[in-house]
Amino acid sequence: MSAQTELPQAETTVYEVTGMTCGHCEGAVSSEISEIAGVTSVKAVAATGLVTVVSEAPLDEAAVRAAVDEAGYELAGVSKA
Repeated sequence: MSAQTELPQAETTVYEVTGMTCGHCEGAVSSEISEIAGVTSVKAVAATGLVTVVSEAPLDEAAVRAAVDEAGYELAGVSKA
């Protein structure tokens, strides 16, 4: 018998980012957010301005805002959709 270990619940948050217009923008935002501790996945879509972030625990919005600012864009907030 093998003991089943429980994995921590992943947290998915969708952020709205303004100023992204192309694939390079998506890459810049994704790269900066990926450096935040606990982030396991980032998918930015310039066409919608949405960035989906999967992390091990809820992220500090200030850290996400700082990462987006570092990439040269603006975090509008958490998507309500």
